[in-house]
Amino acid sequence: MTEHTTCVIAGGGPAGMVLGLLLARGGVDVTVLEKHGDFLRDFRGDTVHPSTLRLLDELGLGERFAALPHSRVDEVALPDVHGDRVVFADLTRLRVPHPYIAMVPQWDLLNLLAEAGEEEPRFTLRMNTEVTGLTRKGRVVTGVRYRDRDGGGGESELRADLTVGADGRESTVRAASGLKPHETKVPFDAWWLRLPRRPEDGIEALQAGAAPGQLAVLIPREGYYQIAYLIPKGSDAERRAEGVRGFGARLAECVPALADRIDTLTSMDEVKFLDVRLDRLHRWHRPGLLCIGDAAHAMSPAGGVGINLAVQDAVAAAGILAEPLRRGHPSVRDLARVRRYRWPTTVLVQGMQQLMHRNVIAPVLEGRRTGPPEAMTGLVKRFPRMTVVPAYLVGVGLRPERTPEFARRP
Repeated sequence: MTEHTTCVIAGGGPAGMVLGLLLARGGVDVTVLEKHGDFLRDFRGDTVHPSTLRLLDELGLGERFAALPHSRVDEVALPDVHGDRVVFADLTRLRVPHPYIAMVPQWDLLNLLAEAGEEEPRFTLRMNTEVTGLTRKGRVVTGVRYRDRDGGGGESELRADLTVGADGRESTVRAASGLKPHETKVPFDAWWLRLPRRPEDGIEALQAGAAPGQLAVLIPREGYYQIAYLIPKGSDAERRAEGVRGFGARLAECVPALADRIDTLTSMDEVKFLDVRLDRLHRWHRPGLLCIGDAAHAMSPAGGVGINLAVQDAVAAAGILAEPLRRGHPSVRDLARVRRYRWPTTVLVQGMQQLMHRNVIAPVLEGRRTGPPEAMTGLVKRFPRMTVVPAYLVGVGLRPERTPEFARRP
């Protein structure tokens, strides 16, 4: 069976859903294909930054988002070499409508975007629909092959004037296109887990705990902490062999304030593994095809900016491509504009992440330090107003995108 749409988007994550909604509001027929039956995946990035909060306001979704259960983070703090808490990013200093990072389960955000999409006659979301490959006519990508995971049948085809790969760092679309990313070495992987959060804790900032050879980041959520525990690259199997008791002892040393609840962790099955990558495509497109978000540039969790960049890719792509899509097939030049527009920000952010890896994370995991360089902490302590700079880079970004006029709602 072969069907047709104007734009097919592989992947119902933040980038794919935002792009689909914006293009539909711009008069483009869009179909988003998501391989899972729902958005309920644990330990996805759950940060909604000030720039994304402003986007939701401009889309007319701000009040709906505010009604979702969420917590707010207005500081990013790290321990210095003496174990003292030092604020490195103070978001309250930002002159933006929402000077904080909202912590909300990603499935709630995606469901909100899906509900907004249902209100648009040109928007279609198909769940349980897995993209398996691309269709081509000569060198031009003409759509996707997909499998309906509910029906259990064979493959079908969906032809489109534009195919967008927004299907993450393991992108099927990217692999099928032949586009190959350049990968930069990363010194760590991450374990994700939860521990209970109590009302008397009073921790509202994103904080880190450190001990020789260990680093953990605590993200306050409604009723629990989402914890990223960093481990040396490639050490997952070796560390897991220590068992939950061995890991619990390490974790208590790293975050002693939570030592009284580590026994709630009963199995290493509750500890999820993330293979941390840092890569990017030099070329984001082929004729008829575009990659955005993690499919174009996988980001490290350092700084928590991956979702923000993916959403901004989507906003930029919608602003550039809506009119060409309404006219017909977007040209290769149109697709190249998206990459050219977003490339400088991607390169600069990944460069800053590499600096964080080299100067903060690697020395801690190697046991050479238990915090950032003293010169860095000393500078922040002496000039606290400087904390607005990393707050802006994390919360707003180097090149924030504004919602196209055609997609705005009061």
